[in-house]
Amino acid sequence: MGGDHAPDAVIEGARRAWEKHGVEVILTGPAELLQETGLPFFAASEVVGMAEEPGQAIRRKKDSSLVRAAELVKANKAAAMVSAGNTGAAMAAALLRMGRLPGVARPAIATTLPVPGALPTVLLDAGANAECSASWLVQFAEMGSVFSRLHYGIERPRVGLLSIGEEAAKGTPLVKEAHALLSNVDNLNFIGNVEGRDLLSANVDVAVADGFTGNVALKALEGAVGFVSRSFIGAISADAEAKASLPSVMGALQPLLAELDPEAQGGAMLLGVDGLCVISHGSSSPWAIENALRMAHQLAEADMVGQMRAAVAAAS
Repeated sequence: MGGDHAPDAVIEGARRAWEKHGVEVILTGPAELLQETGLPFFAASEVVGMAEEPGQAIRRKKDSSLVRAAELVKANKAAAMVSAGNTGAAMAAALLRMGRLPGVARPAIATTLPVPGALPTVLLDAGANAECSASWLVQFAEMGSVFSRLHYGIERPRVGLLSIGEEAAKGTPLVKEAHALLSNVDNLNFIGNVEGRDLLSANVDVAVADGFTGNVALKALEGAVGFVSRSFIGAISADAEAKASLPSVMGALQPLLAELDPEAQGGAMLLGVDGLCVISHGSSSPWAIENALRMAHQLAEADMVGQMRAAVAAAS
């Protein structure tokens, strides 16, 4: 029931994931709506709106589709939950119903950034924790490294700390303290500080930041990519001769545009909770929902939560 195009886009994405990829899906929402889809569902009489205060909504609306989805995972009746609704409410439902993994101080949102010609960069935290401690950043690095290894098959992901310069002395007191701690973690392939320009490059596999910095970086990149795309098309369209070549140019650029499309990833992972939770963009299309469900299915089969639990326990 969440997202700008719900419920139609979510239902269609779920249908595609099942029919094309064999991903079994349980929809949560009003019975009178979902019984017409022909897909399995779990009835929920309430819906959390996009503008509602997350914590209050989850505590008040105990029969909401978000809460019921999280409870299905907690009860082992589903392997993962996927939502394109209220991000804060999805996080609250997952945290309050599934709980944190033992030893995890704070869950973090891990989002994947496309890198043309290479595997994506995992950025975390992308907005769950505006203020962090240095020890939390170390834990984010550990969880991001596990996610990168399981989702992208990178044996020893290169972990970088997002800062304003490569030197260890650069950055805020938080970044400097985190750098010192990360340098002494034996099971991490820590490569030092990385800068914003590295996020869309093949220089780093996991970029770690506090939630405020990570979210600003993410939104800035999304805006920049959109601006460049619009400006490019606008410049070609303004000239009659160049405009005639637009179809062939766009055809050549299509593979690159597909890589840069955030919907290809489907959603971001909430790492650190005792269950799988994928948070999709509010504007998700059926294709994005399909991809989010495929990612959740892949990570469930790889037992990401179990491996994350072991990694956190070993680090502790």
